[in-house]
Amino acid sequence: MKKINPRDFLIKPKQKVKIDKLPTRIDLEADKDTIENELRKVRRKIAKLQTKIYAAGTPAVYIGIQGMDTAGKDSLIREVFKDINPSGIFVYDFKKPTQEEHAHDFIWRHYIKMPERGLFTIHNRTHYEDVLIARIHPELVLMQNIYGINSLDDITDKFWKSRYRQIKDFERIQHENGTVMIKIFLHLSKEEQKNRFLRRIRREDKQWKFNAADLKERQRWDDYMRVYEDVLNHTSTSYAPWYAVPADDKPTARLITAKIIHDILKKLKVDFPKLSPEEKKQFEEYRNQLLNEKD
Repeated sequence: MKKINPRDFLIKPKQKVKIDKLPTRIDLEADKDTIENELRKVRRKIAKLQTKIYAAGTPAVYIGIQGMDTAGKDSLIREVFKDINPSGIFVYDFKKPTQEEHAHDFIWRHYIKMPERGLFTIHNRTHYEDVLIARIHPELVLMQNIYGINSLDDITDKFWKSRYRQIKDFERIQHENGTVMIKIFLHLSKEEQKNRFLRRIRREDKQWKFNAADLKERQRWDDYMRVYEDVLNHTSTSYAPWYAVPADDKPTARLITAKIIHDILKKLKVDFPKLSPEEKKQFEEYRNQLLNEKD
């Protein structure tokens, strides 16, 4: 199987990318079974590292998954993280904002779901929705009742640049306070999205996931690619970089994502808490006490 180098998928800060030049499919020169067997190995390694992080109580680990409809976000989360102790990981799926969420700034609902130290948190769709979907549909910004934003004319390029800055400030604060920031963009082709929509329509066990509104959004594919390109170029930083993962083949996308996460986590200087000499002595006493127990 072809070796995976996580850096091949890194969007380097200040390096402008063209989204149509980023691959949506790569050939690992391996069959599906080989790829899935490799994923099982990597996710077990991730689980072992998560156990150390949980035991140490630090750092916090944030994983944001972003992508077009049908990009495979749900199944990727299921397959990559299934070996992790459930008590050490939380997954949040962000839907349409509630009235309470609209009453706060656009990052608030994501901020309150950020991970505690020692835990993993996955956001299925992220705070970037407000510079992606909201940029395609700026009327959504008006629903947020922001002081000084009274009409669509008030939502200028300056407004979006300000949001990019706010996002980077938010992510820097998280990083500087001990959160590992991992951002994954599942890069899907328009043709593969069509195939997946058709599969949803055809299969009874998938029909519940189909939404006719998704087809309306598909008509604005080029606009979405433009705003995704802007996001990658404006918000991939040294402390919270983006990784663009080819998503046309789901097993390959899952393995690449797992490799990226493992590569980041294995570099952390985290281990199980060490016992002091006094504690080691106590443990020896506990051991003898158990061994000498009377029935």
